Amino acid sequence: MQIILMEKVTNVGQLGDVVKVKNGYARNFLIPQGKAKRATTANMAEFEARRVEFEAADKAKLAEAQARGEKLAGVTVQIVQKAGVDGKLFGSVTNADIAAALVQQGFEVEKSQVRMPEGHLKQIGDHHLNIALHTDVVVDITVSVLGEH
Repeated sequence: MQIILMEKVTNVGQLGDVVKVKNGYARNFLIPQGKAKRATTANMAEFEARRVEFEAADKAKLAEAQARGEKLAGVTVQIVQKAGVDGKLFGSVTNADIAAALVQQGFEVEKSQVRMPEGHLKQIGDHHLNIALHTDVVVDITVSVLGEH
């Protein structure tokens, strides 16, 4: 399916690109979330007429994400979980737990923005994770998992 991207999408393209993607990806993800529109002649003409407006909105989103990223960079979050004597957790610390802890500290973070490349945290100690606030803004944080007996 041919679509026009309404914002930058990782591994797909930039704002305004006309790209071909799988039908299900476009119908079920990109179009409902407002990240793309079908590449019809009417939509292409409307996009070209409003291109400056879309680019300004994209720059504003990027600037806002960079400002949030400066505040969030290097933050340490402490999470207390029940753990055994050997330091293994009963359960795990998920991206939802980390997002909730960051929200309690006053940061606006959604669980989908927390990047956990090695999966959920199952051991006490300090873990370094990334928060993707925007496709171009990724900040590092430290999650300190403390054991509770």
